[in-house]
Amino acid sequence: MENLDVMVLRTLQGWRAAGRRALLATVVRTWGSSPRPVGSIMALCEDGAVVGSVSGGCIEDDLIDRHTRAYAQVAAAASAAGAGDAAVDRSIPSGPPAFVKYGITADEAHRFGLPCGGTLELLLEYDPDPAGLAALIQALEAGRLMQRSVRLADGVVTLQAAAAPQDLVLDAQQLTNTFGPEYRMLLIGAGQLAEYLATMALFNGFAVTVCDPREEYRGSWNVPAATVVSDMPDDVVVAFKPDRRSCVVALTHDPKLDDLALLEALNTEAFYVGGIGSRRNNEARRARMMEHFDQTAESLARLRGPIGIYIGSKTPPEIAVSVMAEILAVKNGVALPRDVEVAQAKNERELAHNDPGALVCGLG
Repeated sequence: MENLDVMVLRTLQGWRAAGRRALLATVVRTWGSSPRPVGSIMALCEDGAVVGSVSGGCIEDDLIDRHTRAYAQVAAAASAAGAGDAAVDRSIPSGPPAFVKYGITADEAHRFGLPCGGTLELLLEYDPDPAGLAALIQALEAGRLMQRSVRLADGVVTLQAAAAPQDLVLDAQQLTNTFGPEYRMLLIGAGQLAEYLATMALFNGFAVTVCDPREEYRGSWNVPAATVVSDMPDDVVVAFKPDRRSCVVALTHDPKLDDLALLEALNTEAFYVGGIGSRRNNEARRARMMEHFDQTAESLARLRGPIGIYIGSKTPPEIAVSVMAEILAVKNGVALPRDVEVAQAKNERELAHNDPGALVCGLG
């Protein structure tokens, strides 16, 4: 599945290139709780079509009502009169970008489905230039990190390459939003667990590459949207060139395939590097790397294992859920449970299994 921002921009560019009026909405400020973070975008076409999201749906409905209701009413009247599309008075306005706030009062917060005390502000850009959108999409497809700046006075857009991901910046003159290429996942091993993890990653906007030199595993692969390669995993990691928007996960349980690939990944900027296996297997992996590859505890500090958030998972789909949750948590900068908390969770799980009423009665 394509990265959400790229999907929004591509759809918007298609509308504009076809001569249809549209707007781009960007979340520029939030106060209190907010359903979508600053920098989130959505696009709205004159006929009411929407792609992307700035809330749980109620704000999108209000934007549709504000900017397309007149279009729909006039279009229906024109059709009934036989006037055709030429008589349609499109209601998306022209002119410079405009700000709009939602959730200022408790009633509005309730009406628009915002959490209690939540407020957000949007910048609406009317009829963005399709050529500028096409240039941005082309740069993102080429794997480049881009800054898109919008001059508030007249909506003129400038694009430039960015050296590093940055938060949205809004001042009195312009809005600057950084758009990155897709997050990428490299999986070592094409087994059943990899299929579940690849599927979840694709739905979360990752581009997925699967490496497995074993023909018997590649032959049964069943996730068409993932790229499958057959070279040795350490060579694939080098060619993959992991960056800060990449993760590398080894899933074969075979040291000949996993170890060298993980060591290569640790030499990159990948935000997540981890290998499947029990605590004992991961300790053995670290010992091998220290003994045979001159690694130290410090050089292996970024290597994750056992991977996944503890949820008591046993089956491949449940293990994939736990691993994907950990990857997303690391990507989003969320602190993860310490070992002691995992041990506590296991103890509580055993207690609940042996005496289902124990936790309910406060004995856990």
